[in-house]
Amino acid sequence: MLAIKNLTTEFASVKALNGISFQAKPGLITTVIGANGAGKSTLLRTISGLEKATSGSIKWFDEELTQMSVESIVRSGIAQVPEGHAVISQLSVAENIELGGLFRKRIARGDLAIATKEVYELFPILYERRNEQAGSLSGGERQMLAISRALVSRPKLLLLDEPSLGLAPLISAQIISIVNGLCRETGLTVLLVEQNANTALAVADHGILLALGEVAADMPASEMAADSALRAAYLGY
Repeated sequence: MLAIKNLTTEFASVKALNGISFQAKPGLITTVIGANGAGKSTLLRTISGLEKATSGSIKWFDEELTQMSVESIVRSGIAQVPEGHAVISQLSVAENIELGGLFRKRIARGDLAIATKEVYELFPILYERRNEQAGSLSGGERQMLAISRALVSRPKLLLLDEPSLGLAPLISAQIISIVNGLCRETGLTVLLVEQNANTALAVADHGILLALGEVAADMPASEMAADSALRAAYLGY
């Protein structure tokens, strides 16, 4: 289980996260929604070690993450897919995926090859274009590649930051559906940050609503989706 307790992250005395607490249960999709500037991306970056917490606790089962290096956090079974379909354009598709294995915990000899084969099976278009530069891919294909690079580390917890950003609705739905299937079939725990609350709440088991760096609501996703007053107050619709 991912347990966040009294977590605060500051930038130049501005609290991007202000004492937030919540849990993400194993094998489920927990979505974090909120307006721009709510602290959603900062939350994921703090969990993955890219930003340092000012105070509070982040526990992944029995491991305290706040003092761990990014590499150690990856080895503990956590991988992040950053927003913006972030890939290295000058490298090939295959080389980008290979990067995901740099800090992974090896299970057995040849395991990286098996994990790579699995992500190609998830996204066949990437196998077809494996020798092409990542910069030549469409936005949807780059997002598939970013997710594949994270999955090749065989994470137990996947941090997804705005996976539908800038994508056509059909491509976005395909990617969300694949992530949902992974969660249900493999027990992968997913922490999903999404600007599109409807998309996120439709697939998630639980919802966390952030507002100005604080938790404004923490409830089952279906209840959050049905709460029109809550949406109007914090999401503007």
